[in-house]
Amino acid sequence: MIQVEGLSKKYARHVAVNNISFTVDKGDIVGFLGPNGAGKTTTMRILTCFLPPTEGKATVAGFDVFEQPLEVKKRIGYLPETPPLYPEMSVRDYLTFVANIKNLPSADVKRRTEEVMERCSVADVRDRLISKLSKGYRQRVGLAQAIIHNPDVLILDEPTSGLDPKQILETRELIHNLAGEHTIILSTHILPEVEAVCQKVIIINKGRVVATDSVDRLRHRTGEGAVQVQIDTDGAADKLAVHQRLEQVPGVSKVLEATGAAAEKNLIFEVDSLPGRSARADIARAVVQSGWNLLELKSLTYSLEEVFLELTGSQPQAPEEVASVESAK
Repeated sequence: MIQVEGLSKKYARHVAVNNISFTVDKGDIVGFLGPNGAGKTTTMRILTCFLPPTEGKATVAGFDVFEQPLEVKKRIGYLPETPPLYPEMSVRDYLTFVANIKNLPSADVKRRTEEVMERCSVADVRDRLISKLSKGYRQRVGLAQAIIHNPDVLILDEPTSGLDPKQILETRELIHNLAGEHTIILSTHILPEVEAVCQKVIIINKGRVVATDSVDRLRHRTGEGAVQVQIDTDGAADKLAVHQRLEQVPGVSKVLEATGAAAEKNLIFEVDSLPGRSARADIARAVVQSGWNLLELKSLTYSLEEVFLELTGSQPQAPEEVASVESAK
């Protein structure tokens, strides 16, 4: 549905987007992540035909954003961080106006306006002035204008910005319901939101794409080779001796003592392997050959926040277990 190849945008000496390439398949919800100034907004403005690229190519539903911008705009719904609303208009009048400027057939305008008001939960304020609406309602009206012409692609920039927890959950549910009918690119700084909503993640840093994958594969790929090992030495060795033995295992880069209630009863360590290696089998062998009881050996993974920090140049915190990530949602 969206194909980006070697896309760049330069302003004099500043390179905002530097030779990026990615693909978004039909019906996907994709999280577009990056630090401030990474190039996210520039990329989204190119895809929505607000900015021309300096180099490269981008197509939406088979239409080139530079050569066929009108065809692209017909197939895109865009919700910027600040929704493009007219505060002096009522919700119904505004959405009717948007439907007309997006060239919906006259016979469909009223029906489609009612449909999107119901879908975005603004039907109860249809006759109220937009200036009198809360932030949450204004955000939903912005989403209604983005989908009123039933576009193939939705590009949403911080769609839950400024909403309260209840409104955030409602907006997430709405985005979930829009998946399948629409291909969605979602830009946000709220990483739990990406984990809750998105099937795939694109991470951009300093104008370059540094990762493109599913959320689960990203977490496992970044934490590949990280394991938690639980040992019972039956009093034959103390923590220091076990720690030193694990550090001697070929391929091990770091050994950390785990904390918590379970660690008070047994010796539990988190062990990282060298890049490109997995010391899992060697760790198990070392424990058994030392005469200790291997109670558990399980893979660890990083949270999306830790993956993001690592890929964008910051130091991640210690890895978390998958169960911990799931329970935090």
